[in-house]
Amino acid sequence: MASRATPASAKTTAHTPSQKAEVAYQAVRRAIIEQALAPATKLPEDQLCTQFGVSRTLIRGVLSRLAAEGLVDIGNKRTATVAQPTREEARAVFEVRRCLEAEAVNLVVARWQPAMGAALEGHVREEEQAARAGRLPASARLAGEFHTLLAQMSGNPLLERYLAEVVTRCSLILAVHGRPHVSDCACTEHHGLIAALRQRDAPQAVRLMGEHLSSIERRAMLTDEGGSSDDLSSVLSRYAGEVGAPTAAIPLETAGKAPVKAPAKTSPKSTRPPPAPLAQRKGPAAR
Repeated sequence: MASRATPASAKTTAHTPSQKAEVAYQAVRRAIIEQALAPATKLPEDQLCTQFGVSRTLIRGVLSRLAAEGLVDIGNKRTATVAQPTREEARAVFEVRRCLEAEAVNLVVARWQPAMGAALEGHVREEEQAARAGRLPASARLAGEFHTLLAQMSGNPLLERYLAEVVTRCSLILAVHGRPHVSDCACTEHHGLIAALRQRDAPQAVRLMGEHLSSIERRAMLTDEGGSSDDLSSVLSRYAGEVGAPTAAIPLETAGKAPVKAPAKTSPKSTRPPPAPLAQRKGPAAR
């Protein structure tokens, strides 16, 4: 008994409430970006509290952060849901993204250092490794993070913040309207962009970035059913583990509830004919 209790206690005391809330934010965010949680998926506060072992107040803060990034819809709903952007919103996001990415490229060229090329190439290798391993959702997430890494190199924190937001929104747009990530195309285009940056050829780099974004936008404007059919608990348990968090010791679906019983077997349908219409029910024989 004691040997089983010790690891659970260690897990729950190894993280402060604020650290657990950060894990909850990262896990839900990554699950949405990798399309493991489909658009319109409900995110009940009580289940998230149980899943990550934090208070309702902290979970509301997590959902507010995700809503500010456009990944979660709260509004006047009783339960938050994964956002489901419209095509009009998608077009607006890509218009903003093209402007931000072009400026990021110009700033990176102006500040270029050889170490930047090494960092970008290393990131693309991670994309390729994920694709070869069949981890396409992770490869798609890394493809988006290539652009946020580029924004970090621009030296403009505000540009980095805004670009990170539109990149995550684009991931959600692809889940709603797009088709699956094409890792080979993304990696090839990223390599070409790095080559132009190394040559400090700003016009060429801006042109390649524009073509790359046009390719993403075309893929995002198609119709496809995105997301996973897994339940919320199993998805978030997997992602919480990836970001290094303890998960709830009590299974999510049974927390605070009586054990769920298996549905009772239904008896065979009766062969008795249906009752006669009321208009035909006359006399003692109708009783």
